Amino acid sequence: MSTSNITRGMTVSQEMIVTHKDTAAAHGSGKLEVFATPAMVCLMENTAIKCLKGALGDQEDSVGVAINVKHVKATAVGKKVGCRATVEEVEGRRVRFAVEAWDEEAGIGSGTHERAIINPEKFMAKIER
Repeated sequence: MSTSNITRGMTVSQEMIVTHKDTAAAHGSGKLEVFATPAMVCLMENTAIKCLKGALGDQEDSVGVAINVKHVKATAVGKKVGCRATVEEVEGRRVRFAVEAWDEEAGIGSGTHERAIINPEKFMAKIER
């Protein structure tokens, strides 16, 4: 596994519109029709994955191994949400990202996310034993 193509400061951003499937009520993490914390975490992980796109070899992928975030503001259905993931540190096969999310008004969440670079075939072989 090589992380030589992954460098500190690499960053990717993306946006989405909050739909009913993204709400706390739909995720089972609450009863309200607002952007769910699990949906925000998923957006953060997906943004980190996109940050690694093009930097991994043909026989490499990444898996999430840690996440520590705060969700500080509710966002209504129909509102735009953005997210940014920035590589903070590369140590061996592990990559740590700073992640942040915002809506049309202000920041809604931030924290860190860590991914491990793996060989998918070897990874799945271990699980299937």
